Amino acid sequence: MQERKRKIAVFTGNRAEYGMQTPFLRCLAEDRRLEYLLIVSGAHLKTDFGRTLHEIESDGFHVDAQVEIEPVGDDLFGTARAIGSCITNIAPVLARLRPDFVVVCADRFEGFAALVASTQMGIPTAHIEGGDYTEGGALDDSVRHAMTKLAHLHFTTNEEAAERVRRMGEEPWRVQSVGFPPLDLIAAGLYPKPAEVYEKFHLDPDRPILIFTQHSVSTEYDQAAAQVRPSLEALEDAVRDWQCQIIITFPNDDAGGRAIMAELNTLAARENPSIQIHSSLGRYYYHGILNVADACLGNSSSGIKETPAFRCPYITIGSRQKGRLRAHNVIEVGYDRAEIRGAIGRCLTDQAFLEAVRTCSNPYGAGNAGKQICQTLATVPIDLRLLQKKLTY
Repeated sequence: MQERKRKIAVFTGNRAEYGMQTPFLRCLAEDRRLEYLLIVSGAHLKTDFGRTLHEIESDGFHVDAQVEIEPVGDDLFGTARAIGSCITNIAPVLARLRPDFVVVCADRFEGFAALVASTQMGIPTAHIEGGDYTEGGALDDSVRHAMTKLAHLHFTTNEEAAERVRRMGEEPWRVQSVGFPPLDLIAAGLYPKPAEVYEKFHLDPDRPILIFTQHSVSTEYDQAAAQVRPSLEALEDAVRDWQCQIIITFPNDDAGGRAIMAELNTLAARENPSIQIHSSLGRYYYHGILNVADACLGNSSSGIKETPAFRCPYITIGSRQKGRLRAHNVIEVGYDRAEIRGAIGRCLTDQAFLEAVRTCSNPYGAGNAGKQICQTLATVPIDLRLLQKKLTY
């Protein structure tokens, strides 16, 4: 008699999170021991942030539930209300689906809300990307570590993070360093060839290409517009001085995000033919652009973790990623037009730096995270030892 498949509910609340989940969703879909249940929420369902639900469906994944949450607004009061809304609305979904595991990622408030609901309902819950460290003023660290203390299993992206989770008092058997899941897609070559990228985005391969995404810093959300303006000015300088082609994507659905979008709309109104703005690229084309880009700019963790795989320089702007583990392809700058412009010039002309980028190693793994996660979810005993957590100190 065939053993019942374990039902693994995967929660996704925004495009960056989904990009991290795609590799192990593919593994889940292929693993005969497991059945995935995909719960979609947050910005995936919002038109003004690109309604990226369609990207999930176009990837061939079935969506088992949609969880609407209260609009975030552009302040932290709205974020708190959204967390409460998500907890309230996902609880009946979990009660209906009755998964054996819930899997959440990273440090987003939507994932935090889902994890609060699942753990309080006694459902074993796994957390991906715990133990990461930043000191950049966002609330991400606090949320991420709170998620760690609630979750039952921890899949970290590097050994330093795994050690940090263990030092938080988590039992070592709960912690597994698997690497950063999107690197699975890169290692497998699941992104478009350069010719396809050039054609789709109308890019000239003989001119430099820059890709840019800047999010708000949650503890400084009221400064989001002022913080992004120097970046946009420096990008316009790059078009003028080096004939760069610029691809910009929207920020996350966080407090301050809409203020950044307003600045992007102002830039778009100037109709510079060398600058294009997209609500979302999708992981497939995002990786394709990184593969041909001369530099990536902004303040996303994706820039830190994925650009080394493409030997692409990354300019991290402001405080959001301060202190995060990184490769030697990263240049750190402030919210200063001249400083950002200088970093762009270095990415285009500094041969010594470019050689360091070409030979850098990625501390976030080599691209086999999905299979490791699925193997553990399929085999770990689901019992009181899993559910009843103990401190190790």
